[in-house]
Amino acid sequence: MALDEPTAQFLAAAAENAGDTPLWEMSAAQAREATSGLDRLYGPGPQMHHSGDHRVAGKDGGQFTVRVLQPTESPNAVIVYYHGGGWVLENLQGYDTLGRQLADKSGATVVLVEYRKAPEHPFPVPVEDAWAGLAWAEEHVAQGLPLVVAGDSAGANLAAVMAQKARDEGGPELSGQVLVCPVTDADFTRDSYLAEENQTMVSLPAMEWFWDLYVPDRAQRRDPAATPINAESLAGLPLALVLTAEHDVLRDEGEAYAEALRDAGVDVEHHRWEGQMHTFFSMVNVLPASAEAIDLVTRRIRERV
Repeated sequence: MALDEPTAQFLAAAAENAGDTPLWEMSAAQAREATSGLDRLYGPGPQMHHSGDHRVAGKDGGQFTVRVLQPTESPNAVIVYYHGGGWVLENLQGYDTLGRQLADKSGATVVLVEYRKAPEHPFPVPVEDAWAGLAWAEEHVAQGLPLVVAGDSAGANLAAVMAQKARDEGGPELSGQVLVCPVTDADFTRDSYLAEENQTMVSLPAMEWFWDLYVPDRAQRRDPAATPINAESLAGLPLALVLTAEHDVLRDEGEAYAEALRDAGVDVEHHRWEGQMHTFFSMVNVLPASAEAIDLVTRRIRERV
């Protein structure tokens, strides 16, 4: 199946406005500038009962921001959400509309974690910030409510790592994990990485660039905190909702992780979104499939947590 028409039209328009330098030949600062305007396409999200930003200290004493989006006076759960962007790009501004939609449709408070990013803060700093953000949410927001970790792309990588760390550390107790197009491995020889039709907004050379900035020491990429598929055991993890996209270089490793979770006895629900590229979930109010996937995620949170 080919990319669906809305995606093909978006990519054609993006190509007309793109510069001559590909992402992987830019510095991190240049790449952030080149991709900074996408959030203007998303529009404002739903109004919240309460919203606010808070500063949280990381393991090394440095600080980062979390944004709390509470949809109602009595939320039914807390979703700690880690944004995508290859551990290098994106920020709260780019994910505010998505966070508000997730909160509004699920009835759960969403805590967006703006972990510090590579190359200024390479591995394991984003992992440590993700953990500090989860601990902060449990202490200051959850107050006994079911707690879910979620994310897309590099953020789904962090969510998967948090689920493993929470199991290994004896808490926080998690009710679920939502992994959208997750990075779970660093194997660039998988079929989905090599397929020409999958080289869209996130391509093989782009992922190599992200990994080189995030974990430049290739030996460290075997660490389960970097590649969660390499964990010694996946048993005992919370139920998982895994979404993958047909035309995504990360498709095969996301589906391999879902299968490995299932083989370890974890309750797994997996959906492959046909005709979609890697970033479809976060493209709120731009790609129709984003709304469909958000509806599924929020419906499952209402039903299962």
